[in-house]
Amino acid sequence: MTLPVNLLMFGNTPDWLAFVKSASICFGVGLICFFSAGRKRHALKQRQMFILTVSAWIFIPLFSSLPLLLSDLELSVTDAFFESISGVTTTGSTVMTGLDHLPGDILLWRSMMQWMGGIGIIGMAVAILPFLRIGGMRLFATESSEWTEKAVPRTNRLARGLVFSYLALTLGCVLTYWALGMDLFGAVNHALTTVATGGYSTSDSSMGQFDQLSILFASSIFMMLGGIPFFLFVRLLNGHAQPLLRDQQIRFFIKFLLIIASIIAAYRVWKDGTFPLDAFVHALFNVTSVVTTTGYASQDYSLWGPFVVVLFFFLTFVGGCSGSTSGGMKMFRFQLSMLLLKEQVLRLLHPNAVIARHYNGRIISDEIVASSVAFSFIFLATLAVVASILAFLGLDMTTSLSGAATALANVGPGLGDTIGPAGNFQPLPDAAKWVLMVAMLLGRLELLTVFVMFSPQFWRR
Repeated sequence: MTLPVNLLMFGNTPDWLAFVKSASICFGVGLICFFSAGRKRHALKQRQMFILTVSAWIFIPLFSSLPLLLSDLELSVTDAFFESISGVTTTGSTVMTGLDHLPGDILLWRSMMQWMGGIGIIGMAVAILPFLRIGGMRLFATESSEWTEKAVPRTNRLARGLVFSYLALTLGCVLTYWALGMDLFGAVNHALTTVATGGYSTSDSSMGQFDQLSILFASSIFMMLGGIPFFLFVRLLNGHAQPLLRDQQIRFFIKFLLIIASIIAAYRVWKDGTFPLDAFVHALFNVTSVVTTTGYASQDYSLWGPFVVVLFFFLTFVGGCSGSTSGGMKMFRFQLSMLLLKEQVLRLLHPNAVIARHYNGRIISDEIVASSVAFSFIFLATLAVVASILAFLGLDMTTSLSGAATALANVGPGLGDTIGPAGNFQPLPDAAKWVLMVAMLLGRLELLTVFVMFSPQFWRR
């Protein structure tokens, strides 16, 4: 394999002027903010952290949309912002068609948005949301303090470990894709969006353009790795492999993927006579893609039968592990729900029993359980509201429900002829796209981060 001469540009860059203009605008705005803020350092309070977190995830997609808006693609403001916010939140829903013929610079920019969004999600999940007392990483506060004091004594070392893990995983994915037959441009783009569990591709047929089981299986592995808590990779770098191997959330995550993929593969073999290996690899790839909220598709799985379609609809809500690049409700919340169910059954049999909840060998406090229940309720309530608004705007029931679910869970494709694996979001009215953009942000910020800002008590503090 020989490196192409134009490796740095990966081909033609007809929209280079759009990137120059965008960089100039960002640099100018940055200078204004820098000089207006002054050089005095300020300690951020909790309320300011809420505002800063939400604002960052609005303005970053806004500035990221500039190259798309200023390019020769002639995208509307709505479509450019939709593509950007879907990229930065690693949702993967797209309004762009004809990807096979788009300039390389635009395709690479889409992939880079998702890759940068992925590392931003990890940083937010590990460092910011626990401080705000929101998100799944609060469950791992004891482990975090342990390895912060012993294995990773400084915060900046943690940051370097997370970035190094992310870079190493991305490089490994690039080399694997390249070795398995992808051209270097395709390998780089798909590695960026695989590790970020984003799902943007260089073709309208997504990963279906690669009719090779080895690529699909390798992609499944790297999507799984992207759905694992990255702070455990940092512990692995510091010589602590046991937490990664024994983590209850990771073991449940992998078992869940394998079991569901096996069920779907067996169904396809029984119903359609599909070759078992082909059925399993495609099932594992698409199940992993949906559960990790990546959003790739190797085939139009909506054609695999109504049983599979129903399964994929519910898989949309699941998500990967807390502290990963994945969206969704996260595996640990389902595990906590099962613990609560078991506890309630035991209490019916033994009303006076004292039952301690254990997760990963540690006792779970009532506060963590209450937070998980509150999130689950607000997730389903928001889903109902978003789906109702989409239906009010004229979308059919399948598109409304799956569109709301895929946006809130940051998955990417929905179900149905319009936004299913074989379609995209371009035909939707602009009003529906703005509703979905709000839903993407809400899902990425764990809902409560945004909703708390609408509380009168928040502004009275």
